[in-house]
Order: sequence, then structure tokens, then C-alpha cells
Amino acid sequence: MDSSTPGPSKSRMLGRTYLALAAAGLAGAGLAALSPWAQAANVFNSRPLDASRFAVLARPVGNSGWNLLVLEQIKAQPLCWEQRPDGLVDPALNRFNFTGICSRYLDSNGYSLRIGDQDLASRYRLQLRQSGAELVLEASTPSDPTVMVVGRAQVPLRDRDGFVTLKLEPGWDLQRRAYGEQTLSHIYFANASPLPELVAQASRSAAGAAGQKLPHASLRPPVAPPRLVAQNMGPGPIRLPVIPFRNQ
Repeated sequence: MDSSTPGPSKSRMLGRTYLALAAAGLAGAGLAALSPWAQAANVFNSRPLDASRFAVLARPVGNSGWNLLVLEQIKAQPLCWEQRPDGLVDPALNRFNFTGICSRYLDSNGYSLRIGDQDLASRYRLQLRQSGAELVLEASTPSDPTVMVVGRAQVPLRDRDGFVTLKLEPGWDLQRRAYGEQTLSHIYFANASPLPELVAQASRSAAGAAGQKLPHASLRPPVAPPRLVAQNMGPGPIRLPVIPFRNQ
């Protein structure tokens, strides 16, 4: 189902039903103190996806902003997106009724972060940040200043009708959220490594990048101390002027 379709779609209604059931079940197990989303993080699992059927894209917004979206090709034809000669992507699905052919995942209702076996939808947010010609997909949380890089792209040019393809970093892939044996209309940006390991790795990378921007003072040649030059003096001792002491 298309996660962007207006109105309560069947899949989204199922997702809310599973969430309510999961929260009720965990409350009965003595976990009622947890928030519903924290409870859900313990019961949702994931299923692998065929990456060739998906495109992770950045859509230009305004003069400098970007929105993250994921497109899925459900049927082989017509194509939901097409590569343009200039390096951008044409969202072809906008030119036909794509119901049953394509799916769109446009915001946090359609995608979130999963690291190790943790659903981090309630803790981490995904956002795009551009620096020069590079576009970076970052995962961050208010409780930790460390930012994890999930994907990158080079922006060949800015065109409001052209999207930019993001390439996920090593270790990251797309997975589908599942509840038991039921798959849901929600995509994970997933990494199998434990969260502390990824946070530590991101922290080291950030520290290394910051160090490269600092001036390398130790590489500069040493500066000789200034030499005292006696002007109008011949060889021999240097006479210093005597300043008489005056009692104020």
C-alpha cells in the first residue's frame, strides 16, 4: 500500500491495531510504565527487502532545503522513477495513477531507524544536510550530540523537478517493519551493528574530521628568536646608558 495515500489505509490501520495490541500485551506483562512507542520497539521485527526495487531519494524544497523519501517499484511497468542524463532522478510516478504499481514513503510515518534489534522510531530522527556539493543523510537524537551518517550523495545541480539518489553507507540497508508474521507498510533504515558501537564509531569519525580542520602548528618551521643588533658599536663590550636615580 502507498503510505502517502490520504485517509486511513488498511495497512496503516493494521499498524495502529498491532501497536495497540502490543502495548496492551506488554502492559499485562508489567511494562505499562513504558510509552506505547517504547513498548512497540520491543515487539516489532524486520524483514529483508530487494534493494533493486527501491530508491532512496532527496527532493529539493525551496531554495536550499531537502526532504527524504523512499520509492518502491511494486510492478515492473511503468517505471516509478527514471534516471536523467544530468545525474538527477525523474519521479515518473507523478505522471500516472501509480496505485498498485508504486509505493511512496514520505516521512516518519513511512520510515524510521532500526539498529541491531532495536526499533528507534521514537528516539532518532532522519534528516538531510548539505555541505557544498555533498548531501548527507544523518540520524540524530536529542539525548546524544553524536550524529550517525546513514547515506551520502553528490548534488550535480539543483532542479525542483529532479531528485537526488542517496547511496547508503556500508552496513546500512532497507528492511520492512513486521509484527509477528505480518509485514507492515513501514521501511527501516537498518544496521545490524549494536547501537553503542555505531555511536562510538561516529564519534571517532567526527573527532577525526574536526582534527583535520585545525591548523597544524607542529608542522610549521621553528621561528628563530629575534637577535639583538648593536648599532654604531664597534667590537668589545657594549656600554649601557646609566639612568640616574631621583628621589621623588
